[in-house]
Amino acid sequence: MKTLFASLLLVTAATASAQPALTIYNQNFAVVRERVPLDLKAGVNVVKFTGATRMLEPDSVVLRDPRGRVALRVLEQSYRADTLSQGFLLSLHEGKELDFLVRDQNGRENAVRGKVIRSGHTPGGGGGETPIIEVDGKLRFSLPGEPIFPALSDAGVLKPTLTWQLEGERTGKLEAELGYVTGGFKWEAAYNLIAPEKGDTLDVVGWITVENTSGQSFADATIKLMAGDVQKIKPAVPAVIDTGLALRMEAFSMAPAVTEKAFDEFHLYSLPRAVTLRDRETKQVEFMRAAGVKAPVVYVYDGARHSTKVAVMREFRNSEQSGLGLPLPKGRTRFYRKDDADGRIEFVGEDTIDHTAKNEWVRVKTGDAFDIVGERRALDLSSSKSQGRAEQRFEIKVRNRKATPVEVKIVERLYGIGWEMIQKSDDFTKRDATTIEFKVEVKPDQERIVTYHVRYDWK
Repeated sequence: MKTLFASLLLVTAATASAQPALTIYNQNFAVVRERVPLDLKAGVNVVKFTGATRMLEPDSVVLRDPRGRVALRVLEQSYRADTLSQGFLLSLHEGKELDFLVRDQNGRENAVRGKVIRSGHTPGGGGGETPIIEVDGKLRFSLPGEPIFPALSDAGVLKPTLTWQLEGERTGKLEAELGYVTGGFKWEAAYNLIAPEKGDTLDVVGWITVENTSGQSFADATIKLMAGDVQKIKPAVPAVIDTGLALRMEAFSMAPAVTEKAFDEFHLYSLPRAVTLRDRETKQVEFMRAAGVKAPVVYVYDGARHSTKVAVMREFRNSEQSGLGLPLPKGRTRFYRKDDADGRIEFVGEDTIDHTAKNEWVRVKTGDAFDIVGERRALDLSSSKSQGRAEQRFEIKVRNRKATPVEVKIVERLYGIGWEMIQKSDDFTKRDATTIEFKVEVKPDQERIVTYHVRYDWK
């Protein structure tokens, strides 16, 4: 290993030589990988890279030769994300005097001399404080005019910058790979479910929305999306994101379709072509489409939780037989129903789904029924501490004011696991240790009454 040179050699790596690659997680972060051309000399080289995001996690940076031929020894790394701004330059001149340009009503310019007592600047873009400027021996809690600064020095950077001191054994060129974790990225799945006016089928269209607020644009990037709950430690101080700028929404169709594969304990979705993802931009891509999915309407009355409301659910299996079968990332579901009178679709509710594996069931709520009403009341409650026993009797009523018959699932939640059903008006299904479910048919304008008597023993 050669000894360190006293003078450092500067190498600027402002842009990557090949298209970047992004793996975006649905937990508001991403892994960025770029190729950085290096022309190293023997000794210590100072390398600057100005294409990083402003939300980079510095200790996540990996700089390596992907071919494994050159051992890159990083002697020192620094990262600067506080780019040049008026507030930043004022902070560099605290305690010093500056000229402030003032224009009168006639447009004439005059210079006012003032001393910067406090800049008001907060690193990272926070709210900051009001600046304090001393003019003619008096303090002003505002700028007396437009500040005029000296020429740019090494104290400021125009873009977030990574700087390395790399030790090279010999002179040579290579294309290094830079990888790092950064905030400022997120992706979400959304599903549009369209139903005919009558019937139990659905057309399902899945969309992926990718958002970039990292402070850096990526041209012709290869993008992958990781679905699943990856363990990620949150920083003690959250990164500051400027949400004042409007997002540009750009929708585009993709052919061929998004591909998916299992990866470790998660699922990885790959967009089929390179995408330019600008800073402050949101893009969307359709990633799945299925027609005629069998999804019957399910009415659920959970009286202990929802008072008189009867929930309207749609239930389907995420299987190839249903026209699906792709692992579904979590996201929002929006329901539309076609109006046969004019052929248009109307919005009828929305819900969310969690990550859903292939062949698992999906049950989503579209709203509460208007014409189906539930009522629940306790008929008798008794207990005996000495005997270690308690008994309850409940009555549940379901009324159907629709013009068609309906089937309602009545969900009842019991206490503890030591229970015994003494009497019941209808058969029930035991869903788990504390949940039972009655299934009743209710004709038009009919009221069905379900009663049960349960005993608890805890001795």
